[in-house]
Amino acid sequence: MASISRDANGTRRVLFTDGGGERRSVRLGKASAKAAESFRLRVEALLAAKGLHQSLDVELSAWLRELPEQMHARLGRAGLVEARTQAAAVTLEMLLVRFDAAATVSKATRAAYRQTTGSLRDYFGATTPLDSITPARADEWRAWVAEPVFAIDDNGNEFSKQLAIATVAKRVRVARAIFKKAIRWGLLVTNPFADVKAGSQTNPARAFYVDPESIRAILQACPDDQWRGIVALSRFAGLRCPGEIVGLRWGDINWERGRMMVHSPKTANHEGHAVRSVPIAPELRPILQALFDAADDGAEAVIPRLRDPRTNLRTTFTKIVARAGIAPWPRLFQNLRASCATDWVAIHPAHAVAKWLGHSPLIAAQHYLMTNDANFDLAAGIQAAPVASKERDEKSGAKSGALMVQNAAQHPSASGGIDSQETPYVAYFNGLTRTDANPCEGVTYESNGPGWIRTSALRIMSSLLYR
Repeated sequence: MASISRDANGTRRVLFTDGGGERRSVRLGKASAKAAESFRLRVEALLAAKGLHQSLDVELSAWLRELPEQMHARLGRAGLVEARTQAAAVTLEMLLVRFDAAATVSKATRAAYRQTTGSLRDYFGATTPLDSITPARADEWRAWVAEPVFAIDDNGNEFSKQLAIATVAKRVRVARAIFKKAIRWGLLVTNPFADVKAGSQTNPARAFYVDPESIRAILQACPDDQWRGIVALSRFAGLRCPGEIVGLRWGDINWERGRMMVHSPKTANHEGHAVRSVPIAPELRPILQALFDAADDGAEAVIPRLRDPRTNLRTTFTKIVARAGIAPWPRLFQNLRASCATDWVAIHPAHAVAKWLGHSPLIAAQHYLMTNDANFDLAAGIQAAPVASKERDEKSGAKSGALMVQNAAQHPSASGGIDSQETPYVAYFNGLTRTDANPCEGVTYESNGPGWIRTSALRIMSSLLYR
């Protein structure tokens, strides 16, 4: 709280305590009691905004802008505001450089930011004064970003390319955040991008579900264990590639409990999201075991290849996919992660899956979860062919597949409304096989695997039967 003090000579000052506990004051001179009270309230507003790391509202920003230079300097010496800089003297380049230096984000996010800052420079010009960028010009920039760009290929043929709707939306949101910082730093009063329509950042056209048959073929086409590990960690553990996979160490693997600790550079700056625990799926375990058996003594990295900056993941993986006889899909690695999320959420609670993948359920629904053929078959009552891999890994002799996708079987409707009808069930697990059974007869299981697989199977079946 701030208070008003009156000196012996009749001048007034506002007293307050800063965030560090230090007592400070701002001299007002011979001000009336009403003017001093108005100033005190604004000092409290400045203290509150600073303590909560919030932007100043329009009214308070306008008041600061109209303050005489001498009074603004006193607020600056008291640590309430930054030194005044004339907006006309501040260029777009100065703001963009400052924003880049202040951003505490991962390398990938910083690269995405620089795509936006590059387009701002290209359209407005680096030396453009900030106060000349109006809402109308911001709308023009948005339209320019969305326009198709014409270019000429190596054969001299002209072609056009256009940013995806989700990419345009991302750039608008980043531009909005940049100019919001300009207001916070006292460089602008209003944000010209505040009302620019961004649009959706989701792009269903680029979503692709990588089915179990395809991923098995791709794993067989991989040239070595490390590439199998990269693919499996993306598809069966939902790790971001390369950021989270490159940081995975053998010390992060808990074989006994069937889980691993994943360090995420993308979310490291969000409190409580730097590290998360991810289950080791049965499909992933034998691939990790093969990597562990082949690792050098004292090796720490699970996938040492990724530590080499010259590794070209996208190009090599495209060749592997083509070698498996499969057409490469959009966003190669992100759709592996999205396919993992889609499979998991079919049998586990959405909040648990979101926790394993390191994002919120809302983000999962917007950017990851997809509808596949198995969903339609289940809804239509069509019995889907079970998909369970029982092939043995040539190197480790362990079974390489477990539950890769949920497959449902449903009996025909009961006749006349009086006969009983079996509830749909899902029961295909590695080491857990269903014996032949006639319709409406009991279903029994033979166990070839460890007890924890049987327990997990029964638990999942129960949740499906009674939810």
